[in-house]
Amino acid sequence: MTIRPRTVGFLPGERNVFFHILTGCNLSCAHCYINKEQHGANTLTDETMHEWIDLFTDPRKKSNMIFLGGEPTMHKGLAAGIEHAKKNDFVVTVDTNGFLFNDILAKTSPDLLDYLSFSLDGPSAEINDPIRGKGVFDVCTENIRRAVGLGYKVSVIYTLSRKNIDHLHKMAELLMTLGVKKFFIQVIGLRGNSAQSGGDVNDDGEWQVSSQRWLDIVPKTASKIAEYGIHVTYPKVFLEEEEQFQCAGLVAENYFVFPNGRVYQCPLCEDHPIHAYTIKDGKLVRREGLTEQKFFTLDIPEGCVMNKLLQPGNIEYLPSGKPKNRISCCLLKQEVGW
Repeated sequence: MTIRPRTVGFLPGERNVFFHILTGCNLSCAHCYINKEQHGANTLTDETMHEWIDLFTDPRKKSNMIFLGGEPTMHKGLAAGIEHAKKNDFVVTVDTNGFLFNDILAKTSPDLLDYLSFSLDGPSAEINDPIRGKGVFDVCTENIRRAVGLGYKVSVIYTLSRKNIDHLHKMAELLMTLGVKKFFIQVIGLRGNSAQSGGDVNDDGEWQVSSQRWLDIVPKTASKIAEYGIHVTYPKVFLEEEEQFQCAGLVAENYFVFPNGRVYQCPLCEDHPIHAYTIKDGKLVRREGLTEQKFFTLDIPEGCVMNKLLQPGNIEYLPSGKPKNRISCCLLKQEVGW
């Protein structure tokens, strides 16, 4: 039986904090979105990390704290940061490349860390390692087994591109073998490294897949994977004819926080100094001038205005000049599962 996907709308009153506590990493992934010129190269002190967690705490709202890097487990204070976020009533996630530095599994616990999310970009070393680095597949899968064995709730993130889309269907067997029940398919973002190496669907760029290929493969494959009892989440990407466009910057609370104090509301903007907020003197300060917020209210036929401005090459048009597909907000998701 095919399980059909459902669109997950933005939830009023929910707050999501994507907290980059450092930008350093032990890997050099070909599609890494970190841009140290824009995001900073520093590692936050433990004190600053805790102060910034407090800054985004709001007990009136359901709040999610996602610790990111670089590689967040390289931060020696991550375990204490997890505990502090949990005390502040956040649902806590750590996104990791799988190396799990500083003995993090022993220093925190499944009671404090709600989700541990591993990045894998292929069902085998032959597919994953040319993207993420030699030997990464073996290290990551072994640490997934360890984490599952210790009782952690584990998920896997698969950043989909031209390099691995044909191998997406093979992930079901791997996830079952590893004991993973939650799977995220992520669209490649033309930010950081991938922005430098091309991705226009109309040229021979190596990353971005065409709209037709996405629509032909991703929803169907996600449903097939879900038949194994795995909960699958992936970006909506393209809106149906009758669907209205909504921008998360207007209807949701998402903060993308970087160690240099920049705070964005839209991840597409992160290569540019148009962040909506900055953290200054321990306060979240709304910036004046030309910021990302000025663009969120613009209504265009293509849907997402930031995608049109920053990634115009991945929009396809009909001979009439009308967009072939309208692009949804990059934060709008679809879920498929029992």
